[in-house]
Amino acid sequence: MIFKDRKVLLGLTGGIACYKVPYLIRFLTKEGAVVKVVMTQAATRFITPLTLETVSGNPVAVEMFPAGQLVAARHIDLAQWPDLIVVAPATANFLGKTAHGISDELLTTVICATPQPVMIAPAMNPNMWNNRVTQRNYTSLKELGYLFVGPVEGEMACDDYGVGRMAEPQEIFEAVKSFFFATSNKVLAGKRILVTAGPTREPLDPVRFLSNYSSGRMGHALAQAAAALGAETTLISGPTHLTPPRGVRTIVIESTSELFKAVKKEFNQSDCLIMAAAPADFKPKSIASQKMKKTDAGYNLALEPTVDILKEIRAKKKQRQVVVGFALETEKALQNARKKLKEKKLDMIVVNQPGKETGFGYDTNRVTILRPGEKPDRWPLMDKSEIAFKLLEKVAALL
Repeated sequence: MIFKDRKVLLGLTGGIACYKVPYLIRFLTKEGAVVKVVMTQAATRFITPLTLETVSGNPVAVEMFPAGQLVAARHIDLAQWPDLIVVAPATANFLGKTAHGISDELLTTVICATPQPVMIAPAMNPNMWNNRVTQRNYTSLKELGYLFVGPVEGEMACDDYGVGRMAEPQEIFEAVKSFFFATSNKVLAGKRILVTAGPTREPLDPVRFLSNYSSGRMGHALAQAAAALGAETTLISGPTHLTPPRGVRTIVIESTSELFKAVKKEFNQSDCLIMAAAPADFKPKSIASQKMKKTDAGYNLALEPTVDILKEIRAKKKQRQVVVGFALETEKALQNARKKLKEKKLDMIVVNQPGKETGFGYDTNRVTILRPGEKPDRWPLMDKSEIAFKLLEKVAALL
């Protein structure tokens, strides 16, 4: 059993979604998990500690310094006890404090002290979720390795409608289940995974370059997931603002030619190459030695193709190796992707289109998986970290 004797510390912050948490606890304990609960004072206004003690079968911790109890290192004991910490619901206030290392009550102190992974299920009004500060905190936490499930779109207790609703208990349970399955099975143990990420830059002159909107989030998520699944992972990343994933060897490159050289060097020792990077298709025929000056006459820029990395790698591919490509298409997505799959003799291609909450710059995506001779496998809108684990499960099966 995946959950047998697994220890889950469940944190609740002050939101109406607290009333759903007993269902999550029941899902976990029914499968054999041991659950302890930490609540903020605000959470106790929505649901009582007694309710959560009853369903979890363990005392609930609320106060940092409860009267009449030995609490000298209580926060450390709680921080070191679990296999996973799940915070549901997580308010905007909690995200802000955690992103900035503020530990002013028991739950945030436990989060600060834990060496264990933390999964967060946000819940708040859509305007609060879309607030630029909240989004910055969310992005910072993801870059630091915190896991997220939701929020989802739906009707709020305040009658507003939009993204901000906490994921349902069943969905959070499935995310926890996927996490334990991935980390316990280590399905990629003994394998070497090579992942590329981010954009490339092709210089025009000493101060300008050609590039694209790629954020590198998908590639970084894949590298982090591959490491979690036990693989020896190398990430080759173009220029991004992301923090390199923990436990992953990272090589930073700038241009498409640098990306090609790094891939060519690392590919021979790899079991799988996942080309999630978005290399430039064209580069200037010549690079100006000085800054090009603005003129009323404008400027004609001559371009030439960059190296086709997947095409070049194809000739070096051994039978045991798996190569996964990505295709971002604005039209005829499946048709163009199938052509790329066939021409470059890929084992799999991940197709996506830019749109609302998908493509460059978003934490979510909606992809379709194509394999030679198989029907398209269309996935719903998911967080890129969820896509990464699902995709790597497919890679593990191919390997």
